[in-house]
Amino acid sequence: MDLCLFSCHHNDFSGKSKTAILNNAANYIALGELKGGIDPAGADEHWKTARSALNRIRSALASPAIFFIGAAIEPAMSVEIWHDLETGVLKNAANLNHDDQVASFAAWLVNL
Repeated sequence: MDLCLFSCHHNDFSGKSKTAILNNAANYIALGELKGGIDPAGADEHWKTARSALNRIRSALASPAIFFIGAAIEPAMSVEIWHDLETGVLKNAANLNHDDQVASFAAWLVNL
């Protein structure tokens, strides 16, 4: 996971407290993948890798909100991402090249 949002104070995320936080599924608020590569030729591969990681998280943890952020999103990927958003598999997604999507994502994350 590239981005993780936990239910804890940042000062608690160290030493034994960190281990306790990581071992308690209730502490996971949101988890997501960030793919910042801008090469359209590799975008599909980045999405497949991210989707695989997100699926593993979904299998292990039922509660956190799952999201994807990418800089290069090709049309075929966007169809899959949109489907995952509509079905609730993804709770949010954004294209880093669209300021309105990044702002919307940031507002969503802050409101969690």
